[in-house]
Amino acid sequence: MAEIAARLAAAGIEDSAREASWLLRRAASLSASALMTAPDAPLGALAERVEAFARRRELGEPLSRIEGRRAFWSHEFAVTPDVLDPRADTETLVSAALEALAARRGQALRVLDFGVGSGAVLAALLSEWPNATGLGVDVSAAAAAVARDNLDALGLGARAQTRVGRWGEGIAGGFDVIVSNPPYIPSGEIAGLDREVREHDPLLALDGGPDGLDAYRALGPEIARLLAPGGRFLLEIGAGQGDDVVALLASVGLTVTDRRRDLGGIERVIGGSLR
Repeated sequence: MAEIAARLAAAGIEDSAREASWLLRRAASLSASALMTAPDAPLGALAERVEAFARRRELGEPLSRIEGRRAFWSHEFAVTPDVLDPRADTETLVSAALEALAARRGQALRVLDFGVGSGAVLAALLSEWPNATGLGVDVSAAAAAVARDNLDALGLGARAQTRVGRWGEGIAGGFDVIVSNPPYIPSGEIAGLDREVREHDPLLALDGGPDGLDAYRALGPEIARLLAPGGRFLLEIGAGQGDDVVALLASVGLTVTDRRRDLGGIERVIGGSLR
């Protein structure tokens, strides 16, 4: 563990001691107590797996990618190279949706998730709304398959469908809740992102076009068409994009009534309804 910590520190990774402990325990299937009570125990055949984990982290691969799992909301999700790694900031989107529909929690809500990815947002909402049903749409067939597997693994498969397509093509309206964490990074800024993001999250889930707003231009008319009367939409946005997104949505008849910041103080979610 000390050797791995030193290597990670040399690679510029913060909190290298904690990460070294995590890598060793996960790679060798060790509990924290086993590490404390038998610190000199040999790894044996597991040494090769530990080395592989350590090398991947040295090269900047996120811990969640190495393990293939990510905790989000109150669940764990499989993540593959085909899906965005769901992060804590996106939990702001879930909490905003739950608060917006708090009075309707027990109703048979219809939920639509544009860009479903790993299925994390849709699964979180369905787990909190016991009578809701959901549809997750993604342009990537591989991502839709990951979402399907995650929903099934959480026992939500009977209440959720996944579909491969571009935004609302071929979908009829009447959704009570529409959510999305679309690609919103301006194309020219992707090269400057942290390597954990730019090298391991799919470009399709990051690139929002020259100004980062292409997805919102496409989503606005679809939300206006598909949202049921009295329904709510909630969208994740990038830093500093709030006013521009509000204007885009207003131009197609949508009213923003909710603007929320994430734990870092950055405006992260906007929500509203039909005008």
